[in-house]
This record gives sequence, structure tokens and C-alpha cells, in this order.
Amino acid sequence: MRIAGLVQDSIVDGPGLRFTVFIQGCDIGCVGCHNPEAIDKNAGTEMSVEEIISEMLSNPLTDGLTLSGGEPFTQASDCARLAAAARENNLSVWTYSGRSYEELLAKAEADPDTSSLMNLTDVLVDGRFVLQERTLSMKWRGSKNQRFIDVPKSLSAGAAVELKL
Repeated sequence: MRIAGLVQDSIVDGPGLRFTVFIQGCDIGCVGCHNPEAIDKNAGTEMSVEEIISEMLSNPLTDGLTLSGGEPFTQASDCARLAAAARENNLSVWTYSGRSYEELLAKAEADPDTSSLMNLTDVLVDGRFVLQERTLSMKWRGSKNQRFIDVPKSLSAGAAVELKL
């Protein structure tokens, strides 16, 4: 798996202490990207999924896994394996994507890896970063257009169910 970095004990990537994996590679191209060093799919560091899981589980105080980027859905299979390990260890899973919930749902129809990651995600922070809507006053997101989607409820309801956080 190619990553841009790992952060133990993050408090800015979701509630509680998060183990955050910054995925290397993104094809979306948001102007003013928050993590431009994570765009190039050939940069970053190679790590096995098993090494990342071991690191994630090394801290008993961790509340959850956050998959950020880059774009996690560019490596959906490996991200789904990380999410499955998190869930097996009673950790919540937050996934950040520059794509909307609706775009990912359409992609999931033809891509089992996207479907798997969607099914293992508790909260999806969706939507492109929009520089004109940049905010530092809202928790856990970079621009006002981004939504918090309760993925299990959304999949059951057949439409995006937003969380007000």
C-alpha cells in the first residue's frame, strides 16, 4: 500500500483519538488542496497493510481509524482491509473523500472494492475541497460544502443521511 503518512492520536480527523492513514494518490485535483504532497500516486512510502494494522492496534487508547488522503478510494481494496481490521477491534471508521456519497455509490455498483470500503465506513466526509468555502471554524472538514454522511443509515435509507456535527 502506498501512503503519504500515518498519524497516531490525531484529534483533527474525527472524534476522539484517531489513527489516521494518509493515502498516497489523488486524481480529483481540488484547487488549494490541503495535502498536495499526497496527490502524486508514485510518491510516498510503501507499507504492507499488516504493518499499518499493527501500528494502528499498538495504542490501546485509539478510538478509531481515519482514512484520508490523497483519495482513499484510489486504494479501496487496501483501505477496506484496514477498515475491516479496525471494525474487528471495535474502532470506528471515518473515510474522507473528494467525491460525493452519490458518486461513490454509483462507482460501488461496478467496483466491489469501493462497495466494500463503503460498507465498512461509519462516517464519510464527502465532497471536493472548495477553496472559496474554506473554513477553519468547523470541526473535521476543510470547506463548508463537505458533508458528514452516516453511511450505514444512508445505505439502509437509500439516500444520504447527513450528521450534524
